Amino acid sequence: MRGVSAHSNGFQTCRALHLLQLLLGTIDCPGGFRFRPPFPKAAPPGQKPAGKAVAPETPLPGPPLGFPTSPDDLLVDAAGAPLRIDEAFSWEAPLAAHGLMHIVIANAWARKPYAIDTLFLYMANMAWNSSMNTAGTMRMLADRDVNTGEYRIPHIILSDAFFSETVAYADLVLPDTTWLERWDCISLLDRPISDADGPADSIRQPVVEPDRDVRDFQSVLLDLGARLKLPGMIRPDGSPAFPGGYPDYLVHHQRIADVGPLAGWRGEHGDRTGRGAPNPKQLAAYVANGGFWRHELETRQKFFRFANLDYLDFAVQMGFVATRDPIVMQLYVEPLQRFRLAAEGFGPRQPPDRLRPRLAAAMDPLPLWSPPFEDEILGAEAFPLHAVTQRPMPMYHSWGSQNAWLRQILDRNALCMNAGRAAELGLADGDWVRVVSRNGEINARIKTMDGVQRDTVWTWNAIGKRSGAWNLAPGAPEATQGFLLNHLIAERLPADSSGRRPLNADPVTGQAAWFDLRVRVERIAAPDGKSRPQFAPAGCPAGASFKRAEDGIVLVDTVKCIGCKLRARACPYGAREVDEVEGVMK
Repeated sequence: MRGVSAHSNGFQTCRALHLLQLLLGTIDCPGGFRFRPPFPKAAPPGQKPAGKAVAPETPLPGPPLGFPTSPDDLLVDAAGAPLRIDEAFSWEAPLAAHGLMHIVIANAWARKPYAIDTLFLYMANMAWNSSMNTAGTMRMLADRDVNTGEYRIPHIILSDAFFSETVAYADLVLPDTTWLERWDCISLLDRPISDADGPADSIRQPVVEPDRDVRDFQSVLLDLGARLKLPGMIRPDGSPAFPGGYPDYLVHHQRIADVGPLAGWRGEHGDRTGRGAPNPKQLAAYVANGGFWRHELETRQKFFRFANLDYLDFAVQMGFVATRDPIVMQLYVEPLQRFRLAAEGFGPRQPPDRLRPRLAAAMDPLPLWSPPFEDEILGAEAFPLHAVTQRPMPMYHSWGSQNAWLRQILDRNALCMNAGRAAELGLADGDWVRVVSRNGEINARIKTMDGVQRDTVWTWNAIGKRSGAWNLAPGAPEATQGFLLNHLIAERLPADSSGRRPLNADPVTGQAAWFDLRVRVERIAAPDGKSRPQFAPAGCPAGASFKRAEDGIVLVDTVKCIGCKLRARACPYGAREVDEVEGVMK
């Protein structure tokens, strides 16, 4: 339901679909919707988010994410304002079980609810295709305080395997490994690869040795955690709990007794499934089995698992659930009603007045449908088209731009548009157009097709790149013809009657409303064959490249230079080259 949920009405729309399945009796039955282990699970889970009382240099007293069931669980101050920098578990996003990553940079820049010293990012390309309002985000990352001259976000640490658009803004880069150089797992504790007939998990294993000074980021985090003496990262004597890094963690970490990241080949001799003591040879067993483990459920365990005692006993043994009690499918969700009653003036903890109407409408304990906020605010006249972006199936992450064969298939993207609607607007296949939203505009080339709804345009995400990034040549099609819809999407809605700008997100979960974007499309009479906006080439990752103040000539600080060759590739004049003897740019 990830795509359906990426609207400001997404949570209740998903609920309505699930309610329809319940009413039709199609839950976990032959021919109907079937759960994939470790689901079903009791809803809501018992874990609550920690963070009501935090202090510098002190670990959080519990997990940062969880599942609030009443206003008492929210992380807000006495005035009802968010305590967290991402505004999760606040009155604007009460059930934000995944946090609100898309708002962190904007709030760090605004010093809301507090000023930060260091922003620590991992792999998510938050200066480009993982952010809303991309141009604004890049300005925030580089903005300086007018009074002190210092950066508004003082320090940025980033871990990435490639020179993404975000690397140029980092003060410290922790070079990561690629997928082919690391251990990893697809766990039943996170995003399982199970099918309806049985649980499954898998590993990634390194197939090549790194040829440079890099470490997988998971091992770096474990190292940092041990140095900071974080609970769970150290042994009673203060030594690291996982001295062998992430592979050590995969084998020896236990979420609860005898349950860890991997379910297969547990126990001292590798003869246990689901529960069992750590097996030092577990990873070797996975490698011998092609990297996968799967268990086929018995026939009597495969259906109606929310009330099937044969399955529930198995689920308890595996650690999926705590008890064999039936799992209740809720039509009326009491936790939502508690928040709605608070919005209506009941109870000791109530939201700020400006949010009462929004919460009273959104927190309906029965599923409802309402128009997305952007539709209500803008209407269809000025911006008649919906615009959505999809991650390419063969190239889920930006890292795909490093695969030569993928670049031959997807080195640029087009704005796909219904052929009939395009004809009505005087547009033909291959025309260049201006795409305008309330937040900005872009130039892109269209591709007409019959297989798209007439009021919708769409494109692939993460194809368009910033010039100078990813070690691509200056004229690479990704930078000159690729584009992002992200430039058009605002992280906040227009100001309400109180003068505040609400989040452009689902008011229940805080899920970013990526797919609420409305645009209009206009033909460009004299296109120059380039997408817009175009930004200056991404900067030197080591800060060695600088412009001399008196004459503007770009020079290299050879002390800082690390000889990575990125600026040689990005220089539009071909003036940069590497001194192979000294190992620096000249």
